[in-house]
Amino acid sequence: MTIKKFEFNMFPENCYILSDETNEAVIIDAGCFYEEDRQALKDYIDTNNLNLMHLLNTHLHIDHIFGNPFLYHTYGLKAEANQKDEFWLEYADAQAKVFDVELPDKMVPLGGYVNDGDIIKFGNHQLDAIHIPGHSPGGMVYYCKEESCLFSGDSLFHGSVGRADFAGGDFDSLRKHICSRLLVLPENTVVYPGHGDITTIGYEKKNNPFLR
Repeated sequence: MTIKKFEFNMFPENCYILSDETNEAVIIDAGCFYEEDRQALKDYIDTNNLNLMHLLNTHLHIDHIFGNPFLYHTYGLKAEANQKDEFWLEYADAQAKVFDVELPDKMVPLGGYVNDGDIIKFGNHQLDAIHIPGHSPGGMVYYCKEESCLFSGDSLFHGSVGRADFAGGDFDSLRKHICSRLLVLPENTVVYPGHGDITTIGYEKKNNPFLR
C-alpha cells in the first residue's frame, strides 16, 4: 500500500491518500484550503490515475474538512464520518470565525456514516473503523492490520493526545479509549496522526505522558 501525506492549511493538518496496485484509493481528512493545496491534491490523484473510493473523515473540525466540497465538486465524492460529529457541519462557519478564517466553499452533507467496527474496502486492502471519542464525540481512527498502520486523526499524536476542550470533548473518555482500544494493538503499528510527525504504538505506550 502506498501512503501519500500532504500537509495542508494554516493549522497545519495532515491529509493522507492510500492506494495500492489496483489504483483504487481512499483519502483521509482532506484539509486542502489554499488553491495550491487543492492543486497539489488534484495533481497527485490525476497523475497516478487514482480511482477514489472513499473520502473518510476522522472527525469534522474545520481544519480536517476544508477540502470536502472541493472533492465533491471535482470528483463527485462525498465525505463519510461518524454521525455524532455531524453537528459540526452545521457550525462550520462559526468554527471558522473563531479562528478568523473564511470557508473557501459551502459545506456539503455527508455521503454516509462510519460506525465502530465498520470495514472500509478499497483495492486489495481494508481499513477497520475504531470509535475513539474524546477529542470530538464522533472521533474515528482507521486501522489497516495487514500494513500495521493506523490513521489517528486528532486522537493520538507523537508524545501527546488531542485537546478535549471543544464542544463534545471529554479528556477522560479520550484517554480511556486510547488505552483500551489503540495501545492494545501491536507495538510496531505505525501511527499517522492528523498533525505532526508519525509515531508508533510501542513508542506511545512507553513515552506518552498523557497515557500513564
